[in-house]
Amino acid sequence: MDGKRILLIVGGGIAAYKSLELIRLLAKDGIGARVILTKAGAEFVTPLSLAALSGDKVYQELFSLTDEAEMGHIELSRSADLVVVSPATADLMAKAANGLANDLASTALLATDKPVLMAPAMNVRMWSHAATKRNVAQLRADGVTVMEPDVGPMACGEFGPGRLPEPEAIAKQIRAMLSGPTGIGPLEGFRAVITAGPTREPLDPVRFISNHSSGKQGYAIAEALARLGADVRLVTGPTQLPIPDGVTAIRVETAVEMNDAAKSQLPADIFVGVAAVADWRPATRAQGKLKLKGGTEEKVALQLVENPDILKSIGTRKKDRPRLVIGFAAETNDVEKHAKGKLTRKGADWVIANDVSGDVMGGTDNEVLLVSKAGTERWPRMAKAEVALKLADRIAAHFFDPESSAAE
Repeated sequence: MDGKRILLIVGGGIAAYKSLELIRLLAKDGIGARVILTKAGAEFVTPLSLAALSGDKVYQELFSLTDEAEMGHIELSRSADLVVVSPATADLMAKAANGLANDLASTALLATDKPVLMAPAMNVRMWSHAATKRNVAQLRADGVTVMEPDVGPMACGEFGPGRLPEPEAIAKQIRAMLSGPTGIGPLEGFRAVITAGPTREPLDPVRFISNHSSGKQGYAIAEALARLGADVRLVTGPTQLPIPDGVTAIRVETAVEMNDAAKSQLPADIFVGVAAVADWRPATRAQGKLKLKGGTEEKVALQLVENPDILKSIGTRKKDRPRLVIGFAAETNDVEKHAKGKLTRKGADWVIANDVSGDVMGGTDNEVLLVSKAGTERWPRMAKAEVALKLADRIAAHFFDPESSAAE
């Protein structure tokens, strides 16, 4: 990592003090930091302490004659290998999402041509606000990597998601982004969109319809494609899995949210629909918790409506359809027959089919069929990570050695 450098933008908030530890951790790996300190950030951490740890000048003012003469804001925004915003406040993210530039930090974000990483920190209600959700979705659609905040107690006394990720977690993400593909991977320059995990369809504020998907296969595929150099966008339902290094994650809950998020990442070269998307959702969601009528054993009718068909909507697109569309078919009987039908109906190029009547959902192994117009290829039972590596290699072959990429 020697010789790598980040531009660190320190936003306002009590978590700003953690920027000092982040600079120290990065320095141990030979990663230098040049710092922009916002006016609000300076209320929580001093320029002197940041300068002492970074060994470099701290920049604060957009209209500074001295700073502009020594290092103009355009050059400042492009002199690093990566731009990191930590803590990323709701205000900073809103400015970046909407292209505002009224101070040095927001101007640098708008002017940069380098990758951007944001580590959010804010009150739980601010993080869950609809405006913040829209801004985060827009930033991710624009290619910004936005980390998920930690969950826990906050300085304001509330509890929930919104805490700044720990410095080591941010440093890990920075290392992954700085050591990412540099042109040697066969899929360098390709964008891949992966859906993974289950979806949750709420019945009321405390109950939902879901399934047993763990997300392991989709996460493994995302990681394997990233290793081959692809720019991977992982649209993930609720899972307990860590996001693979070098992968940009977009977290969703429902099938409708997953459909919107997947489409927001287009155009892409590759789409792999691995998620176990709920086919139906309740027609209505109760505003309060549904109650039992004790002892009546009354039958309750649940009205369902169909969810969006994500694979079909992407596979049959006339505009910006990915060059390779791959679907997954989780079946309990007649696996190959159902997979072939899905290939035709959904407009997919390949379908990866498996029998989930056993321990595949939530397990570590998988046994699949690769079905394409060229035929069916049976793969032996193997670890899901091995399935992912084999599929990633097959995807690369599809683009660079088409004769070897179809099912044999």
